[in-house]
Amino acid sequence: MQTAHKFFYEDSRKLSAVRSAHIDLVITSPPYPMIEMWDEQFCALNPDIALYLQRSDYNRAFEMMHRELDLVWSELYRVMKEGALACINIGDATRTNNKRFQLFANHARIQNKFFDLGFAVLPMIIWRKQTNAPNKFMGSGMLPAGAYVTLEHELILIFRKGSRRSFDSAEDKHKRRLSAYFWEERNAWFSDLWEFKGVRQEINNRELRSRSAAYPFALPFRLLNMFSVYGDTVLDPFSGTGTTALAAMAAGRHSVNCEMEKGFSPAVKDRIAAEAPGLHIYNRERVSGHLEFVADSQKAGKEVNYFNSYFGFPVKTAQEQDLKLLFTASVAEVGAGLFQASYLEDQFAQALDFEQLAL
Repeated sequence: MQTAHKFFYEDSRKLSAVRSAHIDLVITSPPYPMIEMWDEQFCALNPDIALYLQRSDYNRAFEMMHRELDLVWSELYRVMKEGALACINIGDATRTNNKRFQLFANHARIQNKFFDLGFAVLPMIIWRKQTNAPNKFMGSGMLPAGAYVTLEHELILIFRKGSRRSFDSAEDKHKRRLSAYFWEERNAWFSDLWEFKGVRQEINNRELRSRSAAYPFALPFRLLNMFSVYGDTVLDPFSGTGTTALAAMAAGRHSVNCEMEKGFSPAVKDRIAAEAPGLHIYNRERVSGHLEFVADSQKAGKEVNYFNSYFGFPVKTAQEQDLKLLFTASVAEVGAGLFQASYLEDQFAQALDFEQLAL
């Protein structure tokens, strides 16, 4: 099996490179309105935003920033298939204007727009980013009522275009069963609270680094396995350094990646070259975690009565019997901005030392 990963460097407000009803899943983290590090980019999109910021008319600036994002969300509705899901990682913003401290609820504004476009708004995930900073509290410390609740989380908003996706043909049903996840993964992944750290993007260009998000690999990797099947195509309209694409390579999905800043291209190539040899590790870790779960269940006297037909190890439910994981073997650039991921053949994947993984 092979998957294709295409990078376009164009304005995602008009996704001209993506045909209508082509995308199975969207995963992205856009610029966050009213976070100062993104002001310059929003002002470049619409000079009126700079005027409102200069006048300290922050409410108007907030709305105008979102109107630029609205154009992207409208394009998503066009390019997504019926039943496709969109997952938007966004954080709210705080800002002080003339000594008036205020929250700008980015997540609520985006939810309202998706609702207006005709998407179904689904339950969201709270991503709590772990921090041990001693000065994380905002305001006047111990004196009421001048302190503010800390803002230590971001949100993953989830939307669906149209009705729930159906798997009607025998081939589609088989592909869905192959793409199953483990019982214990379901319990962790489908909780509405996720806790893992953000990451600092390693980019030599200081300006580009300041504009790249603390967007950890675990976030798109989980979402890809939760909401798509093998061979699906995921779109990231704000692809940055290619985190979503790397997760798609590891998960056996195709990807389309759009980024307005062409300066990210060398960083993307360098990152793929550096990380591709280790992408197989993520599914190996899933197997290792599952074997630990099985061992703990058996020690506790809990029955694990089913067996996976591909790997031969025990699984909790009948739906996991056909589960198959792909292990990335290599990634090669095969055209301008086009990468191809290849995977271990079955006999080699099945021969991996899973007993050693469990130690």
